[in-house]
Amino acid sequence: MPRMSAITILLLIVIGLAAGILSGLVGVGGGIIIVPALVYFLSFSQKSAQGTSLGILLLPVGILAVSQYYQKGFIDIKVVLIVSLGFLLGGLLGSKIAVALPVATIKKAFAILLLLTAIKMLFIDKPTSEIKENNKEILHK
Repeated sequence: MPRMSAITILLLIVIGLAAGILSGLVGVGGGIIIVPALVYFLSFSQKSAQGTSLGILLLPVGILAVSQYYQKGFIDIKVVLIVSLGFLLGGLLGSKIAVALPVATIKKAFAILLLLTAIKMLFIDKPTSEIKENNKEILHK
């Protein structure tokens, strides 16, 4: 493995820190922070950035953030296990597809996903109070 410069190491630490903070705050980090940062700041290929992000997810790097949420009662272990199983299978399927596609296709799909998410959050999502009212109606039926 080639030796990394101090700047590269510092950039990797900052990327990890930003992803960790964002993950702890709002539950995102890999695709939103790590992948674009590795591509634009460190010239990773899209596939290398995605693979690195997934490699980070496989390690228990979020355990301290998880423990904070768990202690406050914000984690349902059954839900975590079920979603993890889906993530495990989906990750396998998605990675098989991604490594077979051209990089340009993956970049475009990633960009479209980010745009659609932003549009939904900015213009389509209902205000929280409206969601709470809808949940009350569903629970009382």
